[in-house]
Amino acid sequence: MRVYEIVVILDSSLEDDQIDEYLSRIDAVVSSNEGGVLGNERWGRRRFSYEINHRSEGYYVIVRVQGVPATVAELDRTLSISDEVIRHKVIRLPEKVAVKYLQSASASA
Repeated sequence: MRVYEIVVILDSSLEDDQIDEYLSRIDAVVSSNEGGVLGNERWGRRRFSYEINHRSEGYYVIVRVQGVPATVAELDRTLSISDEVIRHKVIRLPEKVAVKYLQSASASA
């Protein structure tokens, strides 16, 4: 299985409990498609350097997942049609970096 890093920019008008709920939906999509979430990193609300969809700020979250390409394809489709997501980007991590995240995930488990 490969390790991916997904940058998700959520609508800044969402409350913290709504953000938690959305992140749990991401976890559900990944786990239902032969994958697993290694962790997420919340960067919080940040201003954009230019307006995106008439918005000037968003809530940034980095999600690291492990899965097969079909897992990421389904997650990408889900993020694309979601109203809460302003933008997202999926990156496959290089093997050396992926090993680091896999070791830290197994150490914390």
